[in-house]
Amino acid sequence: MATRTESRAVLSAPECCPAGLAEPMTRESAESLAQILKAVADPARLQLLSLLRAADGGESCVCDLTEPLGLTQPTVSHHLKVLVEAGLVRRERRGTWAWYSLVPDRIAEIGALFC
Repeated sequence: MATRTESRAVLSAPECCPAGLAEPMTRESAESLAQILKAVADPARLQLLSLLRAADGGESCVCDLTEPLGLTQPTVSHHLKVLVEAGLVRRERRGTWAWYSLVPDRIAEIGALFC
């Protein structure tokens, strides 16, 4: 099991602010980081991230995500779109269905902010 110090070495903060919160950041960096944090600052989106992480094969179709969230397909699709635009989730079209998976490096960047 990695120690806290070892974890820091592997994680790197977002490109917008490579020092994370350890140093003052520019307004531009703060705005970029705020976009990422806004994307995850919603209970449904946090649930989506956890569902995608736990999914068999690391991916899910939007049709498999509506029931666990108790939301309609258009609402789930909206939340997924926000996560895709923030770069936290990738979307792959297969026929008439869209499949979603996490972007692990991008998710790790969020955690690196607080290490």
